[in-house]
Amino acid sequence: MISTRARLTVAAFAVGTALAGCATEGTDRPAAEWRSPAATTSNATASPGATEPGATETGATAPVELRLAFAGDVHFTGRTRRLLDDPQTAFGRITPVLRDADLTLVNLETSVTDRGTPQPKRFQFRSPATAYPALRAAGIDAASIANNHSLDYGQVGLLDTLDAAADANFPVFGAGRDVDAAYAPWLSTVKGVRIAVLGMSQVHELAAQWKATETRPGIAMAFDEARAVAAVRAARDQADLVIVFMHWGVEGNSCPTGEMKTFARQVAAAGADIVLGTHAHTLLADGWLGKTYVHYGLGNFLWYSESHSTDSGVLRLTVRGRTVIRNEFLPATVSGTGQPVLVSGAARERIEDKIATAKRCTGLTTKRP
Repeated sequence: MISTRARLTVAAFAVGTALAGCATEGTDRPAAEWRSPAATTSNATASPGATEPGATETGATAPVELRLAFAGDVHFTGRTRRLLDDPQTAFGRITPVLRDADLTLVNLETSVTDRGTPQPKRFQFRSPATAYPALRAAGIDAASIANNHSLDYGQVGLLDTLDAAADANFPVFGAGRDVDAAYAPWLSTVKGVRIAVLGMSQVHELAAQWKATETRPGIAMAFDEARAVAAVRAARDQADLVIVFMHWGVEGNSCPTGEMKTFARQVAAAGADIVLGTHAHTLLADGWLGKTYVHYGLGNFLWYSESHSTDSGVLRLTVRGRTVIRNEFLPATVSGTGQPVLVSGAARERIEDKIATAKRCTGLTTKRP
């Protein structure tokens, strides 16, 4: 991890070890600085890796604030495959935004393998093992593989994906060599805050064949509601902050389905502090379910085609304790190279207007708890 970011101490590597339009010139802009609402009212500090919160001048203990970043679907195929010729630069100009966080997560929408049998579906994605060094170089700390492409090349492809992650010492979550590993959270400690991250899929395509079982590698599926909710409750007992990274929704639809809303309520009640997702290949919107922050869809990020939309971006959250105290979405577009590029001006306003419209169908409140 680069020296400018908080050091992550991994407490458990649950899965890895258990097992299009081009952006026009002038549209990119420097990443906005993180702004904490507490910055002008508190002198609290927290050193990277600290086990205790910082203290104010009066000696009172102050809650640690974490800066989290999330982005959508990533893979290396077609036009994005050539980006792995130099993994250190694969994500391009968006990299400083990803690095400038205490924890950064994405969805890795691919098998990482050169073996296996293509499955009976329209699209099959696979990437070489250099995908993991590319993710790390961009400042990404872990990736969900609970999606409808991790088994594009069958169980052989999934096992290769897990093995390559273990070889690269790169954490992945949401799939595993058996059902217990698939539903296990990735656990890490950041600035003394224990974080549990779970990945699950709610995509119906091949779900019965791809779900993990006691004797079969596979994905953690949200359809097994009892096990999914139990996994969140167990994570709640292990961590200070619980994040659920979903793969769900209808491709091209910027509104969450009833199925998504129901599951969000279930995991929120079970103790999830943050629930977010991908899969629709277009941006959805965010809000609150009580004290739980929900973002229904982050769209494409590093992507091989126009798909349903080239609108993209990075979600940045500031968390104090279990509460999201600041949410900010930095609009971007998937450029002609497949890399996301931040936008400004009219391009930014168009995406913000699109998200504002999408908020109307979330059923969430926009008021922070």
